[in-house]
Amino acid sequence: MAIGHLHHHSVNKVGQSDGKREMTMDQFIEWLRGFDKDNDGRISQDELKEAVRATGGWFSTWKSKRGVKSADLNKDGFIDQNEITRLVEFARKQLGMRIVGC
Repeated sequence: MAIGHLHHHSVNKVGQSDGKREMTMDQFIEWLRGFDKDNDGRISQDELKEAVRATGGWFSTWKSKRGVKSADLNKDGFIDQNEITRLVEFARKQLGMRIVGC
């Protein structure tokens, strides 16, 4: 299942509140959607790597591999709509984000 397309505009800035990266789950999904370069509704390892880079993160290749491995339940190599919530813990630990309301 593809990541839903509510609004089709790129959101590459991470919301900041009190000096921390903070956003709702919907904002997180919309932010990730901005890295879905081939518009297939899924996030690949390369697309996740770009998301890591956008946060100023180091070791983007390593982190993106770990992110996909931890979230990809069906082992197809992509993060889809059913797996997106599994990226929340990755975003907290590896990207320093705070996802609220989930």
